[in-house]
Amino acid sequence: MEECRTVLCWFADPANWSGANGIPTRFLEHVWMSGLSVGIAAALALPVGLFIGHTRRGAFLAISIGNLGRAIPSFAILALALPVTIRLGLGLGFWPTVIALVALAIPPILTNTYAGVAGVDDDTLEAARGMGMREGQLLRRIELPLAAPLVVAGLRTAAVQVVATATLAALVAWGGLGRYIVDGFAQRRNDRVLGGAILVAVLAIVTELVFGLVERAVRPRTESRERRRLGLRAPAAGAEAPGGA
Repeated sequence: MEECRTVLCWFADPANWSGANGIPTRFLEHVWMSGLSVGIAAALALPVGLFIGHTRRGAFLAISIGNLGRAIPSFAILALALPVTIRLGLGLGFWPTVIALVALAIPPILTNTYAGVAGVDDDTLEAARGMGMREGQLLRRIELPLAAPLVVAGLRTAAVQVVATATLAALVAWGGLGRYIVDGFAQRRNDRVLGGAILVAVLAIVTELVFGLVERAVRPRTESRERRRLGLRAPAAGAEAPGGA
């Protein structure tokens, strides 16, 4: 109970809601770094996943990259990126963390995109080719819409992981919500540590819910479009099923 009271007092303190170290500022820093990292990862992984899924070539590469990305800890990537960014004059903090987060986000986006596109039914694709669709049209009008829910699921996984891991930025002299956790440990202030952890957890949950709603929204729309594209119609009420008595 004592810990809960101290955390509530920390949140209620007006000093924690203003200035460069205030919660709004740290929140925006965290969101900016996380959003940029996921955006860069998506820009790199989505085209590769679409190509591999559409051509059915390079599946081993996609699976290997996914497994390798999960095997290497983000902190290790951060430690490797740090001297490189310093040598390039990019400094501490921001860019080393972005590199580590991009490496963390690529595997789920790549593997889900590949799996979603490659999982489109071959008969559907052959029917579309028979209607005169070119390969680019197949990808845009058939494969990508049908794969959209799985692609969004990969983005959701990547975004939640990135939001939770972006706290590493505080270890290399940058901001974000991880600043409260790192500084709290250094100052032996449990209220700051717990407050920062709660903020990160809330942001991760909100991210999960938002992407979950997007995934849910694209699913029925893509299915209905595919039905219309293939000329399928739901049977009228009371219509007799084929072969019925």
